Amino acid sequence: MSAASRLPSSPPPTGAPSPRQAAPWVWASVCGGLGIALILLVVAGWPPLIDLDDAVSHALHDAALSHPGWTGTARVLTDWVWDTVTMRMLVAVVFVVLWWRGERALAFLLAVAMLLGVLVQQGLKALVGRERPQWENPVDAAHFAAMPSGHAMTAALACGLLTWVAWTRLHRPALCWTVTAVAAVSVAGVSLTRVFLGVHWLTDVLSGVALGLAMAALAAGSWQALRTAGKIAA
Repeated sequence: MSAASRLPSSPPPTGAPSPRQAAPWVWASVCGGLGIALILLVVAGWPPLIDLDDAVSHALHDAALSHPGWTGTARVLTDWVWDTVTMRMLVAVVFVVLWWRGERALAFLLAVAMLLGVLVQQGLKALVGRERPQWENPVDAAHFAAMPSGHAMTAALACGLLTWVAWTRLHRPALCWTVTAVAAVSVAGVSLTRVFLGVHWLTDVLSGVALGLAMAALAAGSWQALRTAGKIAA
């Protein structure tokens, strides 16, 4: 055996986050960057993006007028199944369950994340001040500024948080994948209904989803960081 082979291997570097620890921050950076980039491009009036918004909105609005059955279904889904109140109530239910189980720090984190989501969403709406699509024959109505979409951002944040909690607490892969699938369908579905009903532009919902996922990832990353630092119990 050579001398080199007898040397002990170097210990792994300390202080650097593992891929699992870094993942939430990567997701937050990518999604947050995408959301902010979309907002900045819209504010700047970048023609390709504005043209895409216009084309998609007109195509879906024509479809909504031509298929009243689809429109009625979309209104039920967006106003009841995937409404912002519904999403917040789902998180509230999980909050109560976690609190009852003694996981109060995690429950508090979910509440703070949802509250911050509302503040960021409303702040950006007021700051950007984008008008909603205007139609001669509207099929639905909504108020306040358009960007980012409150429905899309709330759904992405709530579903992101609930999916993360499922994977870290349930320990049942089949159930976790079911939660993930339902969450993905919900976020995509509410985004589609908002544009289909003519109350949002495509970039409104895309920026909302990106920012919602970014905030969910920030919550997950913050939780891991606090646990690593010993601020909260594992």
